[in-house]
Order: sequence, then C-alpha cells, then structure tokens
Amino acid sequence: MLASRLSQSRAENPGQRDTAHLSRGNVGHRLMSLNRLHNISQHLTMSGHSPSEAEVLLAKSGCAAVITMNRPKALNALNLNMARQIYQQLKLWEEDPDTFLVIIKGSGGKAFCAGGDILAVTNAGKSGDRLAQDFFREEYILNNAIGTYRKPYIAFIDGITMGGGVGLSVHGHFRVASEKTLFAMPETAIGLFPDVGGGYFLPRLPGKLGLYIALTGFRLKGRDVQKAGIATHFVESEKIPSLEKDLTCLKEPTKKDVAEVLDTYQTKSTADEEKPFILAEHLDKINRSIRRTDVQKCLQVASLFTANNVEEIIENLKKDGSSFAQQQLQTLSKMSPTSLKITFRQLKNGSSLTLQEVLTMEYRLSQACMRGHDFYEGVRAVLIDKDQNPKWKPERLEDVTNEYLDSCFASLGGNDLKL
Repeated sequence: MLASRLSQSRAENPGQRDTAHLSRGNVGHRLMSLNRLHNISQHLTMSGHSPSEAEVLLAKSGCAAVITMNRPKALNALNLNMARQIYQQLKLWEEDPDTFLVIIKGSGGKAFCAGGDILAVTNAGKSGDRLAQDFFREEYILNNAIGTYRKPYIAFIDGITMGGGVGLSVHGHFRVASEKTLFAMPETAIGLFPDVGGGYFLPRLPGKLGLYIALTGFRLKGRDVQKAGIATHFVESEKIPSLEKDLTCLKEPTKKDVAEVLDTYQTKSTADEEKPFILAEHLDKINRSIRRTDVQKCLQVASLFTANNVEEIIENLKKDGSSFAQQQLQTLSKMSPTSLKITFRQLKNGSSLTLQEVLTMEYRLSQACMRGHDFYEGVRAVLIDKDQNPKWKPERLEDVTNEYLDSCFASLGGNDLKL
C-alpha cells in the first residue's frame, strides 16, 4: 500500500529536514531570482540546501521549465514546503514570456510522487497544529493552479503515482505514463477519501470506473493507466529522457506542437500494446459473449457499481456471485465505512461540479476527516503499528448516518477554501 511505502521510506530517512517553516518572503525572493534566468546549468533551491538535498528542483531548459520532485527515499512524497515552492514558481513561469511549457517529474527512478506526507498531517491533526489545515488548503490551491494553467503542462508519471501525486499530474494538459507507472487512489483504506480533485476527474472516467477505483483503491499499471483515460499518452520509460530533450528544444511551441511530439513518441512505444485491459481478466463471462474494446468491457464491470448508495453496491456484488464480485466484497469490507460513504457522495456531487467547486468541497471533507476518528486509526494500522487491522468507528455502513455525512459536506464559513 501507499501508506506502507511511505512509512518504510520515512524509516529509511529519519533525519530528513522539514523546511516548511521558511517564510514566503524568503521563498519568493529566491524564486524571483530564478525566474530571471532563462537557461541555467544547475538546479536552484529555495530552502538554503545544496541542490542535491533540495526537496524540489526548479530549472529552465530551453523553452521549458522543469520541476523535479527530489525526495526519492520518501518516493517523492509531497509536503507543504514543496507545494509552496511549486505553486509560487508555476505562477512566475506562467507570466514569463520565455517559458512556453512546464514539465514535472520525479527523481530516483521509482516514483513520480507516491502521495502526501501523511504522517506529518496525522501528527498535526492530533496536536491541533495548523499544518492539518494549511497542507490541504495549499495543496488544493496548487491543484487548481495546475488545472487552470495557461501553458502546456506535462507530467511524466514514470513510476508510483498515488494520492498527492495524482493531484500534481491529472489536472494538467498531458500525463505521460510508462510501463513503470503504478496508479492508485488508496485513501479509503486509511480513513480518508480520494482528494486532490478526485471528485472531479474520477466520475469523468468511462462509466463507473472512477467510482470503482475510488472505493476499492484498485491499482492500474503501465499502459492500463492510459486505457482507463487517466494518462493521455504512453511512452516507454527508456524513451522519456529523449522525449524531455525534444520538448525542451522546441521553438516557441504551442499545445498542438507539444501534442505532436508526444504522439510521435507514443507511436514508437509498443510495449504491452496488445495486452488486454487488466480488468478483463476478472470478467471472463463478459469477454466470451461480447467483443468490445477494453474500456467498453470496463463499462460492463462498472454496472455492478451503478447504485444510489454504497449499500446497494454491496447488494449488487452479493447478487452477482462471481469471483470478481467476491473479491470486491472482500476489499470493501476492509475499508472505512465512513470513507466509503463520503467517497460515494463526493463523486456523485463532483460529477456536475467545476474543479474549483470540487476542491472547495474536498477541503471541507479533509477538515471533517481531521476532526474524526477513522483517519487517525487508519494511519495507525497501516503506517505506525502496521497491524493492518484498523478498528473503524462506526464499524458498519448502516451506522454512518446521512446527518453525519451532511455535516462533513457543510460549509466552513470563513474557513472555506477560496480559489
């Protein structure tokens, strides 16, 4: 699981310094200096670290600006300091006439970004520290900046891409997956919900695929990430450095120019091209009787998830009786009942909302989770004690009342997220 990976990574690097205390003024000053450089030979840092120690690397290369998340031992997990640096620099590059596109990637070869710094948020929420508010607020502001960016934004999701990493990529113009990509939104397993705009992009995937991914935390790998409609392109990992070079060498490129380069590289990438969509293996009876594209097959899977509430989904799965349905029942039984119900309503509401409205809704939900029980219990069970045996409260779906859900979605008044 994502949380397990983050826990292991943190243990391997216990001395990593948190630089979120830096003032915006100091960050802004350094970023302004960076923006005035048109073509630099080394990455600069906003924290006073040497380049090799910086948590996020920001550079110009040819026509492009390049963001590299640089916490490889933590699978490039996003923290508040990183979010602030990326946001401020994105705004500067957006106004820079010599910057024509933005590329974002991860270092270390394993992950694009495996999520947010969950343990830091957990500790802050328990102690009442403002980080539990500030992290979600500023992360969602960054997600919105990416979703409304005026210049081509290309994410190389070449590795693990979960949670916060999804928010850094999925709202941009282009998402390039590789055979190393591992995509998931596993939040219901730790008492959270698929945030960072999940309520916007997930219900817009084919059929009920997004709801299925959101509730179960199902993992997609490699080319399946594109087949599901999450990535816009698939390029073999070994070709990505060459792709980056060709993008940076473009002369005043438009979005169309960027798309043509990406299309060319995708055409040259044939790995797993004929491999069926991963969900097809769970649907033998549908595959035997209906010859359709992989995504259309996925729509047949999703019919089990067409319901008015989570309880109806459970009933659909029980009535179906297939091995696939039984596997989903087993998976859902391990998830936080509260998270499942929040997530169902989040995606239902989000299907007709703008990205900005969704992020406002999700900020309210994030603060409800910080006030509740299951998030802290999920983190304990998965990241801290690692017993994989969370004690959810309440334990049953039917005990998560509509009145409680209404309170989670209620306005925070003056504390609402403003975009």
